[in-house]
Amino acid sequence: MKVLIIDDELNIREQMKKYLLLENIDAVCSENALSAQKIIRESIFDAVLVDLKMPGMDGLSFIKWVRQEGFRIPIIMISAYGDISDAVSALKEGAQDYVVKPFNPEEIVIKLKALVEAQNLRNIMELENRKANSSENEIIGISNHMQKIREFVNRLTNTTSTVLITGESGTGKEVVARNIHKNSTSASSPFVPINIGGVLDNLLESELFGYEKGAFTGALSRKIGMFEIASGGTLFLDEIGDMPMSLQVKLLRVLQEHCIIRLGSTQLIPINARIICATNKNLEEEVKNGKFREDLFYRLNVIRINIPPLRERKEDIPVLASSILSRFNRMMGKKISGFTVEAMDKLKKYPFYGNVRELENVIERAVIFTDTDLIQSSELELSSEFYKKAENSLILDKSNNAVSLKDLEKSAIINALERWEGNRTKAALELKISRRTLISKIHEFGLDL
Repeated sequence: MKVLIIDDELNIREQMKKYLLLENIDAVCSENALSAQKIIRESIFDAVLVDLKMPGMDGLSFIKWVRQEGFRIPIIMISAYGDISDAVSALKEGAQDYVVKPFNPEEIVIKLKALVEAQNLRNIMELENRKANSSENEIIGISNHMQKIREFVNRLTNTTSTVLITGESGTGKEVVARNIHKNSTSASSPFVPINIGGVLDNLLESELFGYEKGAFTGALSRKIGMFEIASGGTLFLDEIGDMPMSLQVKLLRVLQEHCIIRLGSTQLIPINARIICATNKNLEEEVKNGKFREDLFYRLNVIRINIPPLRERKEDIPVLASSILSRFNRMMGKKISGFTVEAMDKLKKYPFYGNVRELENVIERAVIFTDTDLIQSSELELSSEFYKKAENSLILDKSNNAVSLKDLEKSAIINALERWEGNRTKAALELKISRRTLISKIHEFGLDL
């Protein structure tokens, strides 16, 4: 964190700077608002402490100038005068808080950290909302499947019911979730995504629920969790099937009681966030196998949307390919107008076991290496031969009673990792399992990979 201190009293500036340094906060000092204007234009600050009464430009005028210039820096007004009208004026001009001299430096630090964290969260949520409203997150497709999904999403406009989105990896479950949020009455509120499978079990609870300072070793300040950040908007829990059983109980309680408790606290915090979950697993089977709570499943499965794999809706490939190509043209500054007939025919015949995500990867590579107006068939690097080999070997294995299912599973994992040169994320996508499950299987089979 980097803070600008503006005060005409040298003693105040130096004492505050020393204390902030003890808290690992960098500080730059200015003795008046006019010199601070130059400093703030030349450097980036996370927050500002500014005195009210100073020679020349006073603190209120400085705050007004900061807001007129478009700076969104959190500001705390400091004053030796405890007049409530000064506090009101400061807040009206754009200050976030107001403290009176003599003040406790620890109080200033607590306020600074809270304001900076809140501003960072606002920045993140604004970015997420821009992403959610971009054309890249439209539900694209002309197949009956995708038309029905669009109609279904439109019918969810006036409801806040929990939604469960199912489908293979790479089918576009988050895109559907973002459209549900965009079409809802809370579209202007945050859309907060979190990939359950991508967060370590021992960190997941603190990410979701947040924690208080001192809740555990390393908890040096309060952290706001995803449930609170998403309050008023939508919390998207991707790969919900990978959530540990211990947290499934807590999620069920949130859905029932609409409140959370931060780690290290006993205070109930009301939560008003719509929950949308997604999974590539068969949760009914997970319930039968004792890996997912039945009561939580029924809480999540209020509204169900299943996205079919791309190989079952090949009529969507041309429109998806066109949209993806337009996006990469913009990103790379290219003007490729489309695909040759042979190239498009090649795409439509390919099984796309990695679904839309794999289609994006194929087109991205082609855009990088294409120098002509149209993408040629030869520029589409498809690996269907791997799938043909895998399917043929699977048939032979199934006809051989001496080969166990465990051996088949182990062989599939080894082959996938070899094809992707040890990249576990890509291998997991091909195998249609989560990265966490893949790592678990590697340990289970004792694979030295």
